[in-house]
Amino acid sequence: MTSILVVPDFLTATLGFAVFLAGAETNARIEILRRFNIPEPVTGGLAMALLVLGLYLATGIELAFELNTRDFLLVLFFAGIGLNARLSDLLAGGKPLLILSALTVLTILAQNVIGAAGASLFGYPLKAGVLFGSAALIGGHGTAIAWAPDVAEATGLTGAAELGVAVATLGLVLAALIGGPIAKHLVEKYALTPDRPDEVATVGLPRDPDKDDTTIDHMTIMRVLFYLNLAIILGYFLHAALDGMGLKLPLFVPCLVMGIVIANLRAVLVPNARPVTRTPSLALVSEFALGAFLAMSLMSLQLWTIADLGFAIVVILAAQTLFTLVFVLYVLFPLMGRGYRAAVLSAGFGGFALGATPTAIANMTAVTKRYGPSPIAFIVLPLVSAFIVDIANAIVIQTIVTF
Repeated sequence: MTSILVVPDFLTATLGFAVFLAGAETNARIEILRRFNIPEPVTGGLAMALLVLGLYLATGIELAFELNTRDFLLVLFFAGIGLNARLSDLLAGGKPLLILSALTVLTILAQNVIGAAGASLFGYPLKAGVLFGSAALIGGHGTAIAWAPDVAEATGLTGAAELGVAVATLGLVLAALIGGPIAKHLVEKYALTPDRPDEVATVGLPRDPDKDDTTIDHMTIMRVLFYLNLAIILGYFLHAALDGMGLKLPLFVPCLVMGIVIANLRAVLVPNARPVTRTPSLALVSEFALGAFLAMSLMSLQLWTIADLGFAIVVILAAQTLFTLVFVLYVLFPLMGRGYRAAVLSAGFGGFALGATPTAIANMTAVTKRYGPSPIAFIVLPLVSAFIVDIANAIVIQTIVTF
């Protein structure tokens, strides 16, 4: 008999920190994880998820983690991405943004074709293919849950929500594992180097224990936290205004936008102010927020939902993963220019197409910490994932489910 044990939010956050630290220690001891740029929270989070799965199988106890702190850290992280955005980078990112947007739409279509073929092969209704496709993969858990009732109504499929959650869960695991190896292959095969190697990292700091970096102190951290909080407060107001206009966007999107506005207005109005954008302190806070968020997200995965669907989900997700790898290596990377930024975006897109935006950013962070910074990549991909995906995905899914 299954029983549910709710883990309070404060304890969830504490476990998330512990899981991240365990992942960092594991990566430090296992060279192959570092070689293939597996992020520390991915290592620790998946190990914890396996322990939770073992507990469930052995005792029937299902751990349910409260995740309020995790959700705040996501908003904090994207506010930091916004603060790092310079107007010149936004203008330079125009062409890559358009190309990546178009490729994202193609990916949404392809995922649903593969999903429909897999659904038909294993005896599911054809329209249920969206739950094996973009609704659960590039859309993630939230989109899968949101569209499951419509799929169930259109097809009569029972357990549509469980199916969507299971596909999204396995997709997130795969997304966390393929991005680093993609970048390693591209960077080393083509001997790629950063366009601006002296740029401060957007997220995280290089691992250099011999460097005494005195640019981080309590004042720089306090300054960063003030502007992050300001971006989040204004983001809440913008989110409410957009919601009142009928435009539904995740909270992190308006917070990212307000971070961009604050950073660029500050640079114009107070050009001699102490720096916040592209500082080691902002990079440090951003990495903390992203790492803790991803550790909590992965450790809270309910892996037993995957086992319930058996062979079908494994085969279809294998096909989706193969498509993603081929598409990234032979379509996205060449069209994005075959340079270092293209390699970083390839790692991010691998995580984003199968999982979620934070997974993509974690993949890119692991890559840039090893090979060097790529600021524009950290602006382009979140903008695509924030604005393009939800709109395009909703149109495609609605069309398939309705007609």
